[in-house]
Amino acid sequence: MIQKEAEKIFETRELNVNMGPQHPATHGVLRLVLDIDGETIVKVTPYVGYLHRGIEKLGESLSYFQALPLTDRMDYVSAMSNNIGYCVAVEKLFGIEVPERAKFIRTIVGEMSRISNHLLWLATHALDIGAMTVFLYCFREREWILDLFEMICGARLTVTYPRVGGVRNDVPQEFLESLWKFTDEFPSRILEYETLIDQNRIWLQRTVGIGVISAEEAVSWGMTGPTLRGSGVPYDIRKHMPYDAYDKVDFEVPIGTAGDTYDRYRCRMLEMRQSNNIIRQCIGKLPPGPVMAEDPKFTLPPKDKMMMITHPTKEVAYFIEEKACKGCGMCMRACPAKAISGEKKKPHKIDQAFCLQCATCFAACKFKSMKIIPGGKGLSEEKLAELAAGPMPEEIAKAAEHLVRQFEFIKKGPKAPEGELYVATEVPKGELGFYFVSDGSGKPFRMRLRAPSFIHAGCLPRLCVGHLVADVIAAIGTIDIVLGECDR
Repeated sequence: MIQKEAEKIFETRELNVNMGPQHPATHGVLRLVLDIDGETIVKVTPYVGYLHRGIEKLGESLSYFQALPLTDRMDYVSAMSNNIGYCVAVEKLFGIEVPERAKFIRTIVGEMSRISNHLLWLATHALDIGAMTVFLYCFREREWILDLFEMICGARLTVTYPRVGGVRNDVPQEFLESLWKFTDEFPSRILEYETLIDQNRIWLQRTVGIGVISAEEAVSWGMTGPTLRGSGVPYDIRKHMPYDAYDKVDFEVPIGTAGDTYDRYRCRMLEMRQSNNIIRQCIGKLPPGPVMAEDPKFTLPPKDKMMMITHPTKEVAYFIEEKACKGCGMCMRACPAKAISGEKKKPHKIDQAFCLQCATCFAACKFKSMKIIPGGKGLSEEKLAELAAGPMPEEIAKAAEHLVRQFEFIKKGPKAPEGELYVATEVPKGELGFYFVSDGSGKPFRMRLRAPSFIHAGCLPRLCVGHLVADVIAAIGTIDIVLGECDR
C-alpha cells in the first residue's frame, strides 16, 4: 500500500516544451518542440520558416547576373562560398569559360570562407557547451580573414566578390603577402584550440557518443559535408566533381568513424588544416592573366572605358538634339537628378546646372537623340547645339557604346539556352545546389536551391531522441546550421 502511494506521488508524465525560436543556442530563429520525459528527449519536431525572405522567387524576377547578391544573404557566415556556387552554376548554363587566374583566386577565397565558417562554428559550438575561451580565440583569427576580405573587395560579410565569368577585380600583392603570413601562423592557432578542448573531460562528456548516426542512415537522411563525413562517408564534391582549381591541388578528405558529435568536431578541425594547405598551394601556383572572361556577351565592360563620360570631374556635357528627340520621356524617368524637363511628344531639355553626368539618360534614350560633348561643360545652349551637329569623337562614341552595353546587360541580361540544370558545390556546411529551369529568356523560369542547413535541420529528431535536453544544444551545434539558407 505504501509502495503504491509512493509511486503515485513520484509519477512522471511527458511534457511538451518549446525551445526557440528566440533561444540564443538555436543559431537563428529555429523552433524545436520537445516532448520530454523528465530530462530525456522522447520526440523532437523542428519548425522552420521564421526567416523566409523568398530568395528563390526573387531570383526568378531578376536576370541571372542580377541575382548574385541574393546568395550572400543565404548563409551569410560563408557568403563567398555561396557566390562561387551560384557563379559556377550560371557559367555552366551559359557555357562560359573562366580564366585560370580567376579559378585559383576563387579557390583561395572559397577556402578562406571555409576557415572563417568553421571558426565561427567552433566558437559558438564551444560556447554553447560551456567553453568560452575558445570563442575568444576563434574570433581573433576570423577577424584576420575578414580583414583580408575587406582588402580585396571592401566588404567583410556580404562580399559579392566572385562574378559570373571570374572575379570582380584582381588581388593585390599586399593581400597575397598578408594571406601567406596567415597560413604560416594558422596551424599553431588550431593547436591552441585543440589544447583547450580536444582532451578536456567536460568536452568529451558532452560530445562523445552524443548524436550518433551511422553512415547508411546519414546517406539516407541526405546529409552532406562534415556532418556526413563524420560518419565515415568520404564524399566531397571538390574531389568527386572538381570545379575551379580543385583538380590542380592536393588535399585529403577527413572522415570520422563513430558518427558522433566529437567525430564531426574532429572532421572540421582537420578540414581547417586542409584548407590552409590548399590556400598555400594556390598562392604558389597562381598564374598570370585576366580575372574575367573576355566574351563581351557575358561580361560588363571595364569601368575605366566609361569614366570619361560618366565621371563628374570630366568636362563633358550631355545635350539633347531637338530634331531627333521624340519626347518619349525615357530619359526623364531615368535621370536621378531630375535635370531633364519637357512635355510628352515634344523635345526635352537638360538643365546643365543639375546634370550629374551619370549617363543614365544616354543609356535610356531609344532614339539616339542624346549627344555627349567633350569640353562642353559650362557652354551655352546655342554653342552646345552647334557642337552637337557634328559626329561625336571616336573615343567618346566608344565609351558611349560600352555604357549602352552595360545598361542593356544589367537590365535584360543575355538569353540563356533552354533546358534544366543542377550544379552543386562544396560549401562549408555541405552540398549547396542550384537548380535552374530556363525558358530561353534572360531570367530563370524556375530557380530552386538545395541548402545543406535545411536538410540537416530535418535530421535533428534522429540525433536528439534518447538524449538529455542539454544534448539538444550540442546536436544543433554539431550540424552547423544557419537559418538564412535554411528558410531562404
